[in-house]
Amino acid sequence: MSTWRNWAGTESATGFEALRPGSPDELAAAVKAAAERGKKLKAVGSGHSFTGCSVPQEVMIQLDGLSSIIHADQASGRVTVGAGTGLRKLNAGLAAFDLAMANLGDIDKQTISGAISTGTHGTGAKLGGLATQVVGLDLVTADGSVLHCSAEENPDVFAAARVSVGALGVISSLTLQCVPAFLLRAQEMPMPLGEVLDGFDELADGNDHFEFYWFPHTDLALTKRNNRVAPNVAAAPVGRVRGWIDDELLSNKVFELTNRLGVRRPAMVPRINQLASRALSAREYVDASYKVFCAERNVVFRESEYAVPREHVVDVVRRLRAWIDASGSRIPFPIEVRVAAPDDIWLSTASGRETAYIAIHQYHRLPHEEYFRAFESIVGDYDGRPHWGKLHTLTADDLRARYPHFDDFLAVRDRLDPARVFQNAYTRQVFGD
Repeated sequence: MSTWRNWAGTESATGFEALRPGSPDELAAAVKAAAERGKKLKAVGSGHSFTGCSVPQEVMIQLDGLSSIIHADQASGRVTVGAGTGLRKLNAGLAAFDLAMANLGDIDKQTISGAISTGTHGTGAKLGGLATQVVGLDLVTADGSVLHCSAEENPDVFAAARVSVGALGVISSLTLQCVPAFLLRAQEMPMPLGEVLDGFDELADGNDHFEFYWFPHTDLALTKRNNRVAPNVAAAPVGRVRGWIDDELLSNKVFELTNRLGVRRPAMVPRINQLASRALSAREYVDASYKVFCAERNVVFRESEYAVPREHVVDVVRRLRAWIDASGSRIPFPIEVRVAAPDDIWLSTASGRETAYIAIHQYHRLPHEEYFRAFESIVGDYDGRPHWGKLHTLTADDLRARYPHFDDFLAVRDRLDPARVFQNAYTRQVFGD
């Protein structure tokens, strides 16, 4: 009997048929055969989503057999990759061609198709999420046919399929518009939260990539500024010892221990957070872009993230802080704030508007429901859009009001998958029957 569980332990499944196609043709044949048998089918990547977007019901397609760089053109920066390629493998492979993704999120454990399908993003006021770097894709639909999609070929499917939550078919390959490999200067430093919020627009617009982390129950935030360096600047990575202390010992091992202490002694969480925020030290280094963007995150947690119009993000953070202070809740995990440029992808959380993201987290051994409900209520006042791979309770009726092209997406879905081969409980929640 096959079993599956996502990284966070929020979703699992048993008793399904598991398939591992080794080529696009095998994938198309597997999809067609499942559909002809009336089976529900889901493709899964690394299982890093917190929601049930990739939970298999009857047939699970694992795409690790399609995990390579198929073609790379250094002159144009166009790179075609198999849908099951992990971001870590992709980043290393691109570097071998002296290429890079223009922007990335802060972890690299996802597959490229899973990352773009759920709207994974990084930060940058002039930059979009990972899906905006896709210039073409091949989509296997329910009848086993393959649609080649781009801005010129099947443009409506392209607008829908770049962020589709797996509801239209199974992506077999993607073509990415990459950029020449580049170095980033990372500047990390603590700042008073009030200064960060008062100067948020200047910080976001004045850096290529800006984000901050605020530990609840404190007045300090860790700010991160990542900027491209001049051509004559050489790499100067974090030293091995300092990197291990900051990124492995403090960010993972010690953080796990302090969270466990918070479970046993909740009253100590504010004091723990205050000590943690004061322990944050400034550091500066220069390294390859993907090494600066991505970090290890091994402590298991629950996460909810919403995109709001950027002009409202400071109000959201202040309201969330007020709720935490008034509620008596104990939150050992930081709140993360990032920005993104508007894009034209129908179900992108940044579709059509300058966007800021607020992500809240809770340690997996602590209750999160009340905290997440309060957060969802606050962002709802600003037409917040939930990250498709992170916890939320919104339904199709809620989401229709927040996405101008929601019904356009559903029309493409009706055309490509009228029998709902790719449906599961999560897609019924967010897209209806």
